[in-house]
Amino acid sequence: MAGGKETTRQRMINIMYLVLLAMLALNVSDTILDAFKNINDSLDTSKTNVNTGIDQLFSSFENSKLKEEPARAQPIYDKAKQAKAAADELNNYIEGIKKQFTAAGDGINPETGDLTNRDNQDIAPNLMINQKEGEKLKAKINATREKLISLLDPKDREGITFSLEAKDPARKRKGNWQETLFGEGTPLTAAMTILTKLQTDTKNAEAEVVKKLFGNMDKAVVNIDKFAAVAVAPTSYVIQGQPYTAEVFLTASDSKSNPEIIVGGGKLNVRDGKGTYTGSTGSVGVFKWVGTVRIKQTDGQIKEYRTPEQTYQVAKPSATVSSTKMNVIYAGIPNPFSVSAAGFPLESVKASISGGSMSGGNGNYMVNVSGGQVGSEVSINVSASNAGKTVNLGVQKFRVKAIPAPIAKVGGRIGGDVSSVQLKSETEIEADLDDFPFDVSFKILRYKITVIKPRSEAVTIAGSGGNFGGAVRSAMNAITPGSKVFFDDIVSQGPDGRQRILPSVSFNVK
Repeated sequence: MAGGKETTRQRMINIMYLVLLAMLALNVSDTILDAFKNINDSLDTSKTNVNTGIDQLFSSFENSKLKEEPARAQPIYDKAKQAKAAADELNNYIEGIKKQFTAAGDGINPETGDLTNRDNQDIAPNLMINQKEGEKLKAKINATREKLISLLDPKDREGITFSLEAKDPARKRKGNWQETLFGEGTPLTAAMTILTKLQTDTKNAEAEVVKKLFGNMDKAVVNIDKFAAVAVAPTSYVIQGQPYTAEVFLTASDSKSNPEIIVGGGKLNVRDGKGTYTGSTGSVGVFKWVGTVRIKQTDGQIKEYRTPEQTYQVAKPSATVSSTKMNVIYAGIPNPFSVSAAGFPLESVKASISGGSMSGGNGNYMVNVSGGQVGSEVSINVSASNAGKTVNLGVQKFRVKAIPAPIAKVGGRIGGDVSSVQLKSETEIEADLDDFPFDVSFKILRYKITVIKPRSEAVTIAGSGGNFGGAVRSAMNAITPGSKVFFDDIVSQGPDGRQRILPSVSFNVK
């Protein structure tokens, strides 16, 4: 069950041990000791590389399978952690023996990087054979091997190839496992190299078990026996001149299983493995949804698949009605515009104007043109983004008109009979624009007031601005019943900067 073929690297290492041990029987030279040191360093590097690979396996599994399919991945992950814990325990135990070797061998020689008493042939046999540390190590190695193998499914145990095992030699006269490796005549540096080799075997065994465990997540678990050709287009709404594209591919399914399909927390009715989703169209806007398909696999686990995010747009039924004679923009004030295009989300629609400025977005804009444009035409261009490209949707022209002239008023009156008390209480002349859809403010730049009192000559005074002040105020205060008061040469200015001369205002004072 547990006996597999050794890898090429493992066979080469074992042969090198035999050659070196044979040479030891003849002479323990510095050359031989250096060779053991080099092998030890190579094994230590190999052990580090294997350990790094194991850490990467765990990291990859934690960041993918454990997050995507936690219900199925967690039991596998727990077994892998048990394998790691068992291997770490044995590795640490061996590391403890190595520390005893180092202490007994008077530490590390800084010149050679090896043990100070590396040629000592008594330390290893004394600790491993006489103090029976080798017997304990043998038991721990075999227990760890069995622990690692037990974590695998029976069918995965057949291909085990790792060499982590402490077996006595086939020939009794050669002694047991610990005597063969650590017996009489074994230099301390050779014993240290053997321990490093056992640590490398431990890490290799851990790596093989972890790979097999994690590999179970990628095994085929759905019986595919039904196929269908499918064509999917991103949209069925295409603008003239733009290409119509669709993906055509083959789908596969298991005819003997009926998946569970969920959208927005609700289960769909499934027939022949397909569910039909009906999205809400009760309100306008852009709506997004994702479908989740859950299917039971051959191992009893539930596999979950998610569709890419889908988008659909709901728009109000609409018709466009416009008067071709009323396509106007008033100069000097913000003109509100609503811009949309059938088949395009509002956020993808853009508008721009020639001869003016246009601000806003998401369907709502403000258009501004200067008074200098009065009498000319400007064009509003509409475009939209479609599949990453800009599509021009058309141009519409508008005539620029001036804001109508306002009417001059005093106290809200445009003339007529007024009491002297009422007229004296007024403080300004103002310009008012009646019955206009925009809230527009005008200012009075200048005017003239003429007061004709009974049996007196007419007095004309020029006023600046709209307020009654200075000489105008004095003339107003002197008004008596029977007087006539005229406001003329009234000049106003609107937000477009254009100046207008307004009709005169006359009062009969009672």
